[in-house]
Amino acid sequence: MNRVLLNNVDHADLRVAIRAGAEFGDGVNQLPIFPSEFEAAQRSFPIIFRPEGEGLQAHVLLGLDRDENLFLDGDRWTSGYVPAFQRRGPFSIAVSPGTANDGEPAEPMIHIDLDDPRVGAEDGLPVFREHGGNAPLLNHMTGVLRTIYQGLETAPAIYAAWREAGLLRSMTLQISLDDDLTYDLPDLFIVDRQALADLSGEMLERLHRSGLLEGAFLAAASLGNVQRLIELKNIKRAAE
Repeated sequence: MNRVLLNNVDHADLRVAIRAGAEFGDGVNQLPIFPSEFEAAQRSFPIIFRPEGEGLQAHVLLGLDRDENLFLDGDRWTSGYVPAFQRRGPFSIAVSPGTANDGEPAEPMIHIDLDDPRVGAEDGLPVFREHGGNAPLLNHMTGVLRTIYQGLETAPAIYAAWREAGLLRSMTLQISLDDDLTYDLPDLFIVDRQALADLSGEMLERLHRSGLLEGAFLAAASLGNVQRLIELKNIKRAAE
């Protein structure tokens, strides 16, 4: 990896290809996801939560076996949504040392991995306009990276509030394909539909006023996509 700070002087003529595939990290059975993505993601994937440090991190389930993405067909995703974590491609966001002045917090800056094979590809899209300014690709990636950065900042408090309200239930998710093959996914959390239905009084009012209820309902509804995972897995098994 050769991650450098992106700028319109050194990288004025840089082009980046938009490609997907296992070689670009798409061949995984789970990906991190953030609350602002829940509305789009819950139409395609189950959303579960895993312990991370002292808190939780939301993930979408993409497959059942290791390195299996049932929504990846060669070099394209078949789902209606692709998580921001993968849509960012070779771009990332970080705080660069030395960017802060007068004791003010440093601003997050966009970086790019120059070793990524999509960077510099002949069929790539320009990052900057010929006569200055960001090209559409960079504007799009700025939005994707903002989703990730803001999610990392705000998600822990959201999940902590859900946990305090008793909405997150620890469980081992069992997915049965047939009588002979069952997958166990241990040590995860889900948003409990019954706990949502039982909310009342001060806790219900607090979550409603803080705008945290919708995301919980979306995460709970997303679990209906487990059946879609089963269907895709059985199609794959039949083709093998």
